[in-house]
Amino acid sequence: MLPRIAPDGRMPMQVYARGFDRNNSQPKVGLLLAGVGLNEADSEDAIRTLPGGITLAFSPYAPRAPNLLDATRHSEHEFLVSIPMEPQGYPLNDAGNEALLTGAPPAQNMQRLDWALTRITGFVGVTGALGTLRGERFAGMLEQMRPVLEALAARGLLYVDGRPAGQNPPVVWGRSVDVIVDEPAVRPEIETKLAQLEQIAREKGSALGLAGAVRPVTVDRIAAWAGGLASRGIALAPVSALVQPPSGSSRAAAQ
Repeated sequence: MLPRIAPDGRMPMQVYARGFDRNNSQPKVGLLLAGVGLNEADSEDAIRTLPGGITLAFSPYAPRAPNLLDATRHSEHEFLVSIPMEPQGYPLNDAGNEALLTGAPPAQNMQRLDWALTRITGFVGVTGALGTLRGERFAGMLEQMRPVLEALAARGLLYVDGRPAGQNPPVVWGRSVDVIVDEPAVRPEIETKLAQLEQIAREKGSALGLAGAVRPVTVDRIAAWAGGLASRGIALAPVSALVQPPSGSSRAAAQ
């Protein structure tokens, strides 16, 4: 059940990527919706309501994820799995029984990583965003995080850092998000953050937003926003089309 690179070199981040015209010269914007699967009804509504260009991140704790994966594939969403990692404010902020912890033995953290990677199949990569938690404390300790990134790279997976405005991760293809669009999760603020995301895309060529939880107001605002992007000259892109080579690498494209 663990993802792997095929004998002919094909990687999950390529095989399961949503199609996208990489020659498109328009500014590109992506949106990652995390926390999928924790509330089945809200998650199913999001999968069916949001356009396929929106990328989803499934919680490894989702009790009925296989039921939602069929709808996800039918709607042609690209998707990731969230890796529980120690957040700021731990243990008050708790990422669950299978969280990667800064104080745990490396072997235990790798076992927990493997556990998360076997919860679902067909994903292009992983993210440290798990609902409203983003694993800041663990991700910020490179000596702990580097073996995790190396394991992901060895399996052909990409990595999205849920901490805004960070550097591209080392070792593995990926990027950090630019804007958290649902903090706070109220309509005016969400709309303001989505407009900010567009502006970053116009200035830098691409931008990636994160919605940390599946909420009706968030899904409604994202759907309305995404529906008007083409008329504003911006392309909605899946995460796989926005990732960058590992920091320090000279390669320029994932595929």
